[in-house]
Amino acid sequence: MTTNPQHAQRARCESETTISTEKALSWSYCEEFVPEGDVLTAARLQAHDLGCTPVSPGVGATLRTLVAACGAKAVAEVGTGTGVSGLWLLAGMSDDAVLTTIDIEAEYHRSARAIFSRAGMSPPRTRLITGRALDVLPRMASRAYDLMLLDADPEENHEYVTHAARMLRPGGVLIIAHALWHDHVADPARREPDTVNMRQLIRDLAENPQFLTHVLPVGDGLAVAVRTS
Repeated sequence: MTTNPQHAQRARCESETTISTEKALSWSYCEEFVPEGDVLTAARLQAHDLGCTPVSPGVGATLRTLVAACGAKAVAEVGTGTGVSGLWLLAGMSDDAVLTTIDIEAEYHRSARAIFSRAGMSPPRTRLITGRALDVLPRMASRAYDLMLLDADPEENHEYVTHAARMLRPGGVLIIAHALWHDHVADPARREPDTVNMRQLIRDLAENPQFLTHVLPVGDGLAVAVRTS
């Protein structure tokens, strides 16, 4: 039996369209699976007003699950923003666990402190350090953290990973937000500096024998790496 090439091409296109539509529907379903409450909604509105980009609800829920799964007692975050990711992390942490979060913007920290307080997450559960991360991280203890989240400048992420390798205990988890960088990383034709930096970062991390790495297609992408040694 002969196959009409035009019919075959049309069938492939229809199949790809169906897959694309179903994937988009599945992505939306996962993003909205865990609802956000009033405090997180307020934090998102403040982020919008201040011009910073928080992690998506799906990413937040994934962070909560990961931090709970590893039983993290000491968590470090680079890029506080208005506290959206911090609230999600704290939601998965026990009452005696501490989140240390760093941001260079004092205004972001003023908003985040108010948000954490509103959620009942005041010190000693939260420690906010205002300053440039590359000045702060060298002073932080080695092998003292169970999980570290990077949600900051892609240009400096390589240096952050170097510090993370020192700061995380064996079995600790490194998470990099926006790992797919607006869906540009998967397209090799995209050569914008931030896209190239993120693409190279996750490639280097995957090849690093200290880490076991995977990229999750949730939100704008999460690179998750477990320190194995």
